[in-house]
Amino acid sequence: MNVLIIPEDFRNDQFIVGPLIQRMLAEVGKPRAKVRVCRDPLLGGVGEALKWERISEIIDRYRGTIHLFLLVVDRDGIAGRRRSLDALESKAAEVLTVDKGFFGENARQEIEVWALAGQDLPKDWKWQEIRRETNPKETYFAPFVRERGLANEPGNGRRTLGREAAAHYSRVRSRCKRDVEALETRIRNWLG
Repeated sequence: MNVLIIPEDFRNDQFIVGPLIQRMLAEVGKPRAKVRVCRDPLLGGVGEALKWERISEIIDRYRGTIHLFLLVVDRDGIAGRRRSLDALESKAAEVLTVDKGFFGENARQEIEVWALAGQDLPKDWKWQEIRRETNPKETYFAPFVRERGLANEPGNGRRTLGREAAAHYSRVRSRCKRDVEALETRIRNWLG
């Protein structure tokens, strides 16, 4: 099975979504799935990632080799983001054959929270506060990266923290039920 992850901006997101989705697929019975992160085109932000014109361009470009398309964006505190993803899923279902899938998911509030979910966090941090924070990248992720001394690696700490989160996937799934676990369930159901 070939899977294409479509992040809103691959330059940093790839380091988190790549390992996590690879592990997710192993959990649903597809450990040998070939997972790629879409780098062409560079969407450059959630505004572009939520445009059907951009998504249809990606589907048209890759539909010959990809079985499952996964659009992953930040929620950014916007409650209506799920409706936008649902609309894209409906449009994709109209153009894809029955053996192809397209799912969209919004990380609450940002993809960096998924990386934090797999970590042993400072004792004074409360997980529900991290999940509610509108700007967790600045409030929690960046200080955690500095504390770990990872700021100068590729993805500004995302490479190491993404791999570690994938290694502790069950913790990520249990902490991120509304997004990570929900996406896993949808993929599992699609696979039958």
